[in-house]
Formats: sequence, structure tokens, C-alpha cells
Amino acid sequence: MLALTAAAAAPHVALTEVADPTALPGEALVSVRAFSLNRGESARLRTMQPGAVTGWDVAGVVEALAADGSGPAAGTRVVGLVDRGAWAQRVAVPTAVLAPLPDAVSFAQAATLPVAGMTALLALELGGRQVGRRVLVTGANGGVGRFAIQLAALGQAHVTALVREGAQGAALLALGADAVVTELDGDFDTVVEGVGGATLGQAIQHVAPDGTIVSFASTETETTFPTRALFGRAPGAVLRGLLVFPELRRSANRGTRLLTILAGLVAAGKLDPSIEREASWREAGEQVQALLDRTVAGKVVMHVD
Repeated sequence: MLALTAAAAAPHVALTEVADPTALPGEALVSVRAFSLNRGESARLRTMQPGAVTGWDVAGVVEALAADGSGPAAGTRVVGLVDRGAWAQRVAVPTAVLAPLPDAVSFAQAATLPVAGMTALLALELGGRQVGRRVLVTGANGGVGRFAIQLAALGQAHVTALVREGAQGAALLALGADAVVTELDGDFDTVVEGVGGATLGQAIQHVAPDGTIVSFASTETETTFPTRALFGRAPGAVLRGLLVFPELRRSANRGTRLLTILAGLVAAGKLDPSIEREASWREAGEQVQALLDRTVAGKVVMHVD
């Protein structure tokens, strides 16, 4: 079969022939129709062994039911998550993170949901019930940020989006943000934090007592803050780290539950996947570079044609 594999030369990805995947008993074999690009998997291409297949988000059709009988039947349109291998014509997907798609949800829309959508939903779940609470979303113009804004607004929270440039504000207000800011002011009960560095340091100084900061990514590495800003100014506040893969393993079939929720919201017209670019996977190198150069906001979807 064909797959996008790591390559030594920039942009560090090439379409090549690889062996078909072998499904374990709890995995369904899925024919991939679309996948989305995430910054983490794209950034690590240059350090991967040439010929290795990466990719997390997958949308497609079940070719073969899992041998243990779990998960959707053959022929079912599905969305799922794998720790590697989604950038291929076929992939074996654990049925614990595989969900059927409503007819109203396209493969492109579905492909945006696993990493970005579930990260946003998990972060807000860790922050507790959102009704009436003040939610801050940093890096708000990215894939996770855009999902977090919409999900928090659906949860009846007051949502503040932190961005680098105010020009991005109109699109985020349309998604449900109550305010779009470039500098922080006031306190927040829940912080969905995906920037790290100085931004995380500032967020710590603006978390409310008993509030929760959920840190899920870092484009800036060094973080400093006045120690008393956390335990003195905001007693009871919690700083949580979130990686979607280990978080999903905390309970059985949690991934399926979250993907079902997200796909249902898209089908109902309540959640916009914010797809900025769609292209053939034969153009993946160009799209990976655009994502890493931050010249694209929202999600980038590759079609397996």
C-alpha cells in the first residue's frame, strides 16, 4: 500500500510503498479517506527514521471488523485515533478509540476531531462543569483553541480567547468567544493552555482560587512565574498536564465516547471543525511546512486519493 513516510530531505515526508498493517484482535482495519495534520506529528518528521509512518487522526471506512468482535462492522464510516500509521491507505485502529460517523459528517470534518477535538474536550472536562465559569483559551487561533472556544461556549461559560494579533478576533468571536485579547486581565476558573513559556507563566498569575490550568502543548519552552502567584494569590488552584493518548487510557472506550460526542455536535451544526485547507495527500510536504511555519490557522486536512 501507499503511505506518507518520514524522509531525510526537507520537507521530510514522501509518498512511498510500505507493508500493509496487521490488526491485533481489538483493532479494526480501516481504509483511510482523510486525515488531518497536527503540529506534534509534523514537527517530529525530521527526527524519525526514514521510511517510518506517522499520523494520528483518521477518518475512513472499516474494511475488516476487529477479530474480537468489538467496534463497528465492515462498511461503517468511522473516525478514530492511532499513535502512528494514519498517513496511509490502510491503518489498524483500536476499537476503544473508534466511533461511527453520522451521515451528515464528512470524512474531512471527522479527520479534524481526534487529537484537536478530544484534547479540547478533555481539557474542559478536567476544568469541571463550565456553566457560568470564566474560561481562558490561549493559542486560541489553533485547532485545539478553536474547538475549546466552541465547546466552552456550548457549556455556557464566559470565554476569553488569547491571541498574538487582534486581527484574528472576528473569526473567534464568531465561534463563540465573548472576548478576544492580546494581554491578560482578570482571573479565570479554567485555563486551556497550549502555548507554554511566558504565556503559561502569565496564565498562572491569572488563575482564580480553586481554578484549573490544563497545559497540553508548548511552543515556548521556558516558563517562569512568581511562586506566590499560585499558592498565595490562588489557593487551591491546580496545574494539570494533558496528553491525549495516556488520558484516554484512564478508562475503557473513553475515546469512542468522546469522538461520538464530537461527531454528533458537528452533525447537529453546533461545532465547526474550522478547516482552513484541504488538499491531496500528494501535496503533504507543502501543507506540513505551512503548518510548521504558522502560516495557516485552524485545521489542515489531507485527502487520500
